[in-house]
This record gives sequence, C-alpha cells and structure tokens, in this order.
Amino acid sequence: MYISASSSSSSTLSSILRARSRLFASSPYLSRTFAAPSSPPPVSGYRSLSFSSAVRSLRCSVPRWSHGVDWRSPISLRSQIRAVAPVIEQFQRKIATMASEHPFKAHLTSLPKPGGGEFGKFYSLPSFNDPRIEKLPYSIRILLESAIRNCDNFQVKKEDVEKIIDWENTSPNQVEIPFKPARVLLQDFTGVPAVVDLACMRDAMNKLGSDSNKINPLVPVDLVIDHSVQVDVTRSENAVQANMDLEFQRNKERFAFLKWGSTAFRNMLVVPPGSGIVHQVNLEYLGRVVFNTEGLLYPDSVVGTDSHTTMIDGLGVAGWGVGGIEAESAMLGQPMSMVLPGVVGFKLSGKLHNGVTATDLVLTVTQMLRKHGVVGKFVEFYGEGMGELSLADRATIANMSPEYGATMGFFPVDRVTLQYLKLTGRSDETVEMIEAYLRANKLFVDYNEPQLERVYSSYLQLDLADVEPCISGPKRPHDRVPLKEMKSDWHACLDNKVGFKGFAIPKEEQEKVAKFSFQGQPAELKHGSVVIAAITSCTNTSNPSVMLGAGLVAKKASELGLQVKPWVKTSLAPGSGVVTKYLLQSGLQKYLNQQGFNIVGYGCTTCIGNSGDLDETVAAAITENDVVAAAVLSGNRNFEGRVHPLTRANYLASPPLVVAYALAGTVDIDFNKEPIGTGKDGKSVYFRDIWPTTEEIAEVVQSSVLPSMFKSTYEAITKGNPMWNDLSVPTATLYSWDPNSTYIHEPPYFKNMTLDPPGVHGVKDAYCLLNFGDSITTDHISPAGSIHKDSPAAKFLIERGTDRKDFNSYGSRRGNDEVMARGTFANIRIVNKLLNGEVGPKTVHVPTGEKLSVFDAAMRYKTAGQDTIILAGAEYGSGSSRDWAAKGPMLLGVKAVIAKSFERIHRSNLVGMGIVPLCFKAGEDADTLGLTGHERYTIDLPSDVSDIRPGQDVTVTTDSGKSFTCIARFDTEVELSYFNHGGILPYVIRNLAKQ
Repeated sequence: MYISASSSSSSTLSSILRARSRLFASSPYLSRTFAAPSSPPPVSGYRSLSFSSAVRSLRCSVPRWSHGVDWRSPISLRSQIRAVAPVIEQFQRKIATMASEHPFKAHLTSLPKPGGGEFGKFYSLPSFNDPRIEKLPYSIRILLESAIRNCDNFQVKKEDVEKIIDWENTSPNQVEIPFKPARVLLQDFTGVPAVVDLACMRDAMNKLGSDSNKINPLVPVDLVIDHSVQVDVTRSENAVQANMDLEFQRNKERFAFLKWGSTAFRNMLVVPPGSGIVHQVNLEYLGRVVFNTEGLLYPDSVVGTDSHTTMIDGLGVAGWGVGGIEAESAMLGQPMSMVLPGVVGFKLSGKLHNGVTATDLVLTVTQMLRKHGVVGKFVEFYGEGMGELSLADRATIANMSPEYGATMGFFPVDRVTLQYLKLTGRSDETVEMIEAYLRANKLFVDYNEPQLERVYSSYLQLDLADVEPCISGPKRPHDRVPLKEMKSDWHACLDNKVGFKGFAIPKEEQEKVAKFSFQGQPAELKHGSVVIAAITSCTNTSNPSVMLGAGLVAKKASELGLQVKPWVKTSLAPGSGVVTKYLLQSGLQKYLNQQGFNIVGYGCTTCIGNSGDLDETVAAAITENDVVAAAVLSGNRNFEGRVHPLTRANYLASPPLVVAYALAGTVDIDFNKEPIGTGKDGKSVYFRDIWPTTEEIAEVVQSSVLPSMFKSTYEAITKGNPMWNDLSVPTATLYSWDPNSTYIHEPPYFKNMTLDPPGVHGVKDAYCLLNFGDSITTDHISPAGSIHKDSPAAKFLIERGTDRKDFNSYGSRRGNDEVMARGTFANIRIVNKLLNGEVGPKTVHVPTGEKLSVFDAAMRYKTAGQDTIILAGAEYGSGSSRDWAAKGPMLLGVKAVIAKSFERIHRSNLVGMGIVPLCFKAGEDADTLGLTGHERYTIDLPSDVSDIRPGQDVTVTTDSGKSFTCIARFDTEVELSYFNHGGILPYVIRNLAKQ
C-alpha cells in the first residue's frame, strides 16, 4: 500500500501508522486482511487531525495481483477505512481478552532464498514433529495449515487444530471445524444476487442505526462476468462482436450494477464481459497457488458461488463451490463451518490408449465415484498415472466434482503443476517461491522420490488403459455410455418409459421423418437428430488437447469433403482468449469455421442454457412432429430443460466428438460400423478416417500453445473493453434502488428486522406444495435458461412493458426477487406427483383441488396464512450451487423440505434461508410411509435452539393420523445459530450491528 498526502504536519499520521502497526502485529488475521505497509513512504506537511478524519483524507493504490498487474485504477481509501474502523474497534475489544501472542508462534519459520535473504515466513507443519501429520492427505494438510495460521482461540481454536491433526480418528465422527478461505470467487449469475444482498444488508444496517459500511468484503473477491453471453449469432466471422453487442443491450443495467459494486465495496474486483469463463480465468491467471502477504506465506484456497469452482483443484489449490449466501458470509469475515470430511484416495495407473480423451476419462471417473458415493467428501488423486495427465486433464477431472458429488477432486502440486504455472506466464521467481514453500511445508509431491503411504477413508483405483471413448446422457452427467454401445443405448432410451434413460416413443413412431424447408433447402429431422452441437463450458475449453483435437477432426472432415448440415446450430465458446490464439497459431480455426464452429463469444453459453433460439423452421419441425431432438455439447451439465427447451436428449461429449456428431447429424449411429457421410470422391467416410491420433494432437499442442499467449491475453483483459469502460455508475456507497427495474430489485429479506433474533420456528398444519421423486436438481427448482412465454415470470415482465424478445434468461434476472420467485419450480420438465404423471411447472392447491402454477398456488397459501412444505426423494437439490433454489422457496412460503437425501450445497443453502431440511429415516420415503401430499404436516421442533442438536430425531405428524420420525439436517452448531436468526445473513447483520 502506498500512501501520499499533503498538509501541515506528519506527527499525527506517523502515530496513527505506529498504532496501526502495533494493532496489526497483535492480530495475524488483521495483518493479512488489511495489508499494512512494511515501510511507509515519508509523509510531509500533514496537519493535526482526528484518527478518522486523518485516515479519510488518505489516498492509496493497492497492487491487486500476485502477478504484478493492477486490474483497476487507484481508488479512494475512504470506503476502505469506513470498513476498517469498526473492525479495528471490534478486534481491539477481543484482543484485550485474548493471548497477546499467536498460539502457534513457535512454529513460525523462515523460508530462505537460495541466493540469500528469505521469501518470507510460514507456519511449519513439519515443526510439529507429529507422525499423524505425515500420514494426512494433502487436502487435509491445507485445512490444517489454515487452522494453525488463523488460530486466535476465538474464531479458530487450538482444539480445532487438534481435531484436524487427528483426522484419521475424528473424521468418521462428523466433527465440525471452521475454515477461512484465502479468497472468494463469483460469476455474474451468482454474483449479481450476492451484490444485491450486500447492498440490501447495508440498507438493513442503516435501519438498525448502525454503520452501513461495516458491510464490506474482508478477503479478496473476484467476480468474472461470463454467464451473460448468449448464442444468438452463429456461423459468422462477426459472431463474437454481434453477440457481445446483444449481451450489453440486454444486460447494461446488470453490468452497471456490478461496476458500481466494484467501487462501492472494498476488496472487490470485477472482470468485464468477454474475458473468458470464470474457472478458466481462475486457473490461468487468478490462482496464486501460494500467497505471499506482507512476507507471510500460505496456500491459496478459494470458495466460489459456482459449483465448478472445483476446477482450481487441478492446480493444487483447495477450492469448492458454496451457496451465494455462504460466500457472502465468508466475504464478511465469518469462518465457514464445515464437517471435517472423509477423503477418498483415487489411485491412477497406466496410460490412456491412443485416441482416448480427457473427457472420456472424466466421464468414467464421474460414473465410478457416483457409484462409490462421495457426497460431502474430498477425493484426492495419486499414483504413478498422475505423470501421464497434463494439468488441463487434471482440471477437467477436478471441474466435474459436483457431477460425481464430491466437495473437491484434489490434485496435489507436483512438477506438472509448476510447468503449467510457467506456461501460463507466472514469473520464474513466483514459481521458485511456490515450489520452495510447498516443499518446505510438506505440501508438494515429488514422484521421483519414495512415497510415504497416506491414510485415506476409502480407496479406488483406475488403470487409465481401461478408459474407452464415451459420452454421457441423455439426461444426467453420470449416465455414461461407451461410444461402441451408443446406438443400442439410444434405441433402448426410445423404448424405455419416461425417466432418466427413457422417452417412451411407440415403436411405430420411432422411424418417423419430419420434412421441412430450411432457408429454401429441403431438410429433415428424426428422433435423435442433432440440432445443437456446441463446444462450450469450462470442463473442456481449458484443455488444449481436446480443443485442438476438435480442430483436427474439422480439418480431416473438410479435406475429405464432409460438411455439417446447415440446420445444426453449431458454436464454439472458448474459456479464454488464449484458445483463439492457439487455434489460429495451429491453422485449425479456419477448418472449424468451415464446419460452422465459428467463435461466438468468451463465456459459459450452451452448458448454462444460453444456447439461444433455434431457427423457427427447426423449432416448428420439432414441436409439430414431437421429435426427440438431440444436443451434443462439451459441457458438464445435461439436466432436463437446461440446454434448450426443445432438446429432450442432451449428451456430454469431448470437443472432437461434438464435431463428429455434428457431421453425422444424429446420435443414432454406430461409429464403429456406420459411415458418417459421403466424401467428395463419392466414398463413405468413417469415424476412423477423421479421428486424430494422440501423437497428432500432442504435436500440434507442443507447437501451438505458447507462454506468450497467456501473458498477452491477460494484459489485454486488464484494459477492459470499450462498452464496459463507457458504463457510468454512481459513486454512492448505498445503492439507489429503482422500483421499476426488472433486473435489480430490493429484496424483502430484511424488512421489519430487529436486533433480536426471531428464534426457532416449527411448522404447524402445513400443506404440501410439491411432492417429488428422486434427483430433483437446482435446474428444476430454479431454472437458469429461457423464460417460457406462458410462465408467471413472463406475465410479470409483460405487465411491466417488457417485450418477449427482451425477456433474457432467468439467470440474467437473478437480481430481481419478483422475477425469480415466479421462476421458482418453473422448469417445463418438472414432475410433481400431485399431478399424477403430468409434466410441467404446476401443482394442486390441496384445499380446493385446483390445478395452478406453482407460484399462484404458493401465493394463495401465503395469502391465507398457511405454511407449506415440500416432499422429495434422493439427491434433492443436486446440480449447480444455486442460492435461488433456496431463496425462491423461502419467498414462496416454504418452511421445510423433507427428502431422502440432499445435495451438500443446497442443504446448507436451505438452512441459510431459514428453511428446515429433514431427512426420512433409512429405508423410508413418502411412498413407503403412504404419504400422498394431500395431508397437512406438523413438524415438532423445540422452541429453544439450545434444545436442538445436529442430526437429532424430529417427529412429523399429519392430519391423516400418520406420524413418522425424521432426522434434522442441521449439520453443525453454527447452522443452528443461523436458523435461530432466520438465516445466515440476518445472523451476520445482527452481529455486525451490535459491534
């Protein structure tokens, strides 16, 4: 931090800085959070002022990145000090009652530089001389280091450190530990509601008579705008600019709001649109691996509001997805309460066969881990096979942790990691520091040295030679299909009853052909016809081998005379500008263009549902003939209704396979036996004719992916783009809400809030709003894609003068609670048992028997003062870490969810919004208990939160005379505190307001 000032005397400022230094020295937490200068520059002519007025007069510029790049211009210290002052006062009070020295000061060790001097100091794990630490998984060692470093016997206690050291014995017992991540990562779909919440919390603080500027991030927050671009324009050299123009037209208000947030809140960086996918930017640039803050070295760690934050685990950085409300709490200095996880050791051996891709590997791993059961656990990869996996391959596997259910899929740092850091433009000095620190602190794996066997909770093993080409679908990412079995599997899906692997198409209709005219040309669709082929999503677009592999497939096909049919909507959305550089360097982009895979934008597109409209003639052919049309995408999610409303079959595949299926035009093909098409010489062209070898791909990767590409790409990002730079935003620290806005709206969460918590609430005589089976995802609960023209959200927008063409998506309107409440349970593929098999976003209003939209039914219950609950099966809330999947039900009046099991993030989000999560006892569910959903439900909770224990039994009674016992899924004591306050954010507000 560099400070400059001019006035009449320097004595007051000098004493301020000395006092500040003493305070920071007494609190390691403060010294890291608010980086004090090690040697402040000379100050002259500063007149005598009070502490607050003197500091408010300062100006500063903080180098924001370990890479030495400042991504924003110097900002006023005014807003920072408003945040710092109350925190300093808080810690002054607490420090007085704490030990004057860090509990583990004796373990603070110097890390020398080879040429003299030191890199800094660090809390040394080896200095404990505890054999238990030597046996710990690397992922647990990172939790241990964080607990040691942050130990203040207040938020993090010495007992917490001992729990982690004794992980082998404590982890089976579901013990609770606090964790403080080094930073927080957001994308705009989740970032907009997070900033809305922070702005709203400032208003709440104001109303409670407290300082609104206490609401400020205390750790670095990076927000990458990457989820707003849609595939409107394709097959055009101008597609990138045309889609970005439309993106800004639709989202100008959202973008201006985020830009306001980057100036109104300290410690928050917003990376502008068009920069890339958040996870790839994180991997290639934001990831530090090791922090060096004021000479204190510690591992990078991150929590993010996108479930695929786990991609960074491939870089050896501990990171995972959390709900938006959890992330907001972490931003505001609250330690994250988590159950000390079990760790599954996943041993890799052997080598992938020729032609097998990283995508094939990750789909295989996903299926294995889903079958093993890893929900709530860490997975740590090790073994001699690690040397065969590039960093990008590791990131591909780590990315899909949510799909296999794990909190993390972790790859410890080794030589491959260091090589990647150099490739992506990190300086030699930075990489040298990272290696020295990790080796010294036993956090580095050197496969050239003998390996001490680490202890894991359970073990899995995979010989990479056993992996075969595959895809996954048609409705879930873990439903892997070997490529050689795809044709038979497809026909089985047509035959099977409606479900995850079925469409129930009668035999006599399976060969039906829908003929139509496309741009004056004759065209036809059948069941299984590919109408969307998209190289998209963070899973694969960071991986040069599969991206360049796709280019080689396009090249071979073009040379043989094959061409993708013009009615297939093709698109290429790279994760960063680096991909464009190496596709151009290799000369392969021109062949992708020839096949229709022009670059459409830099962001998350088809995988999040931003696939854009299909051509009207294609859409009409699908709907009029009830065609089961297919999408093939290189994404990580293919849940129903997510990719596009008209593609009932959605398959995840590697980028080269996306091109191959686009060329074939159907998923109803056996690539081993049937030709893809006819070449220009009139001969049949087969899959083997266009598929590149591993050696071909390796050769083009070696010659085309260069360190200079990463450096120049991220230097350009720092400059923003003209449309972003031209956005003007207010300078006020309180947001001025526009009541007419359909994008940004003040939510009602904190209205009528008092300093006293509301206490525990049971549920009395509640109606069942919805009765679900298994695998209800957050896409079912809170869709991210298009807003259906007949939905309550569409009606709301039309009433406010919004044209249908300007509806945008649910994801883009997450800053408006009125739209999102109406979009809750609005997925057109949702199946509610109250409707006796009818598919769609409706339910039965139990008192009258009327069939209504879910929103209208919920409002009728709410108006009558009647509580509601939800019944569900297994894996309720799986999928994206979508906080609106908890916020929406809360706004609809849902008080409890009773399910067979919950997805990890969604369960914590429910608690964070004050909703009771209950689990049926093992072997029981709504059906076995004879519950129809037409009953009224009373949930008997103790009136005092101190009488509730995590995981205790709770009795549920119904007006039909049935009574059953459930398990209360408050998993930690901290969660019970949140619930007592009506949610995590009210808890934080009250605590800050009282300080």
